[in-house]
Amino acid sequence: MYNAHRGIPPAPSNRLTELLDQVRQEFDNQQSRAGEYEQNMAQQVQEMELVRQKVYNLEQTQNAIKQRYEEDIARLRHELEARGGPPSHVNISGLPPHAGVPQPQPPSIGHGPSNLFGGIMANPPGQGAPGLVPPTQDQGQQQVPPAHQIGSAQGLQQNSFGGYPPAHGVNGAPSSSYPDPRPSPQLGRPPSPPPQHQGHPVINNLADLDVESLRPEQKREGPDWFAIFNPRIPRVLDVDLVHTLNHDSVVCCVRFSYDGHYVATGCNRSAQIFDVGTGKQVTKLQDESVDKEGDLYIRSVCFSPDGKYLATGAEDKLIRVWDIASRTIRNTFTGHDQDIYSLDFARDGTHIASGSGDRSVRVWDIDSSCEILHLVIEDGVTTVAISPQGDYVAAGSLDKSVRVWDVRTGQLVDRLDGAEGHKDSVYSVAFAPNGRSLVSGSLDKTIKMWELADTRGMMGPDGRWVLSGSKDRGVQFWDPRTGDTQLMLQGHKNS
Repeated sequence: MYNAHRGIPPAPSNRLTELLDQVRQEFDNQQSRAGEYEQNMAQQVQEMELVRQKVYNLEQTQNAIKQRYEEDIARLRHELEARGGPPSHVNISGLPPHAGVPQPQPPSIGHGPSNLFGGIMANPPGQGAPGLVPPTQDQGQQQVPPAHQIGSAQGLQQNSFGGYPPAHGVNGAPSSSYPDPRPSPQLGRPPSPPPQHQGHPVINNLADLDVESLRPEQKREGPDWFAIFNPRIPRVLDVDLVHTLNHDSVVCCVRFSYDGHYVATGCNRSAQIFDVGTGKQVTKLQDESVDKEGDLYIRSVCFSPDGKYLATGAEDKLIRVWDIASRTIRNTFTGHDQDIYSLDFARDGTHIASGSGDRSVRVWDIDSSCEILHLVIEDGVTTVAISPQGDYVAAGSLDKSVRVWDVRTGQLVDRLDGAEGHKDSVYSVAFAPNGRSLVSGSLDKTIKMWELADTRGMMGPDGRWVLSGSKDRGVQFWDPRTGDTQLMLQGHKNS
């Protein structure tokens, strides 16, 4: 029987349907907006790509204009010097500062305010010059090419090169009162000798060889390294990995002691010394008074000839001379305005030469802790070397030149550039033991060997090999008498 109290079930509600319709409509609206956003983003990306391409084209045009400008300036400067014109600006210790127009603050080099080598290391192959700081009125942008490797034998200048030993050729210079220097005129280079090899050319670009295709006697391999021997010349060297010295940071520089028993390395905030025989760390030199915040890379290290001291040059623009035994600082030299990229001890241990991105070469006296020579050039100094007899100091620069000065007078003895010179920045110079020959390495993928036109050096023991390191991660052994590469080592994972 029908229950009158049970009631009739309610009709389905339309509220849920309305909510679902609203959600569906909102979803469609958001989807439409997302499509519009994506289209706008694509347009903006395209516009940014056009801007990037225009900036790149402008940069290439600027580099071309700057290149022509530098060539014209170098040509005019050489003509002026040859005619007895005024010399480049040189400051000597003991002389009053120049009374004319004050010199501008040296510009930054490379990426950021002081990173000279960062622009090279951060530049991927094929990407052109890195984005350097804008040029000032008297200092243009320095173009840095992609990764380089050592060039062929045609890129070598052989002028009776006297050889170069494994140890670094450095020597001292007496302190004296210097007269107002005047640079020598540009001296002509001796003519290049005829080619050494007839028939098959010698292969010097060993990085291009396929190690897998070489015969066993033309290579030697380890777990994480290999060596390639030049297949076109007799093999007279052998090589093996003795130690791998691990560090907690990037290693910016290395240097052997004069006796070859120790090797010093410069890294972030510290210099470390290792025993060559055992590979064990002997000591770690770190200035605890320096602020612990941020990085402080040691860009250059150099042992004193007696092995008692280690000089370090860092990003804080200071040169510290450490007493290795006591791990204390003996001298602190101040004066550079940018990073110090190169140091060289005199063989008598009384002087140190330094080169900096501030465009200056300075010579310091250890005993008096004073600067005795200050030489200023047009661009950043990347490398310095003192001749074995202590008469000369040489410097390589971003302006593609190698300069040689008389240490006693500050006079420019020779400037190695021009048609036979390097076509890009010079990053390494070293004297041969005879004191008359000089070797230089550049970003233009060449090593050049120079015979100085005016020297008083005495003949020293003949060295057998010149070693070069490159951004292609290779180390090559060169015969300085023939210009041939004997072998190439590969083992590092970065430059």
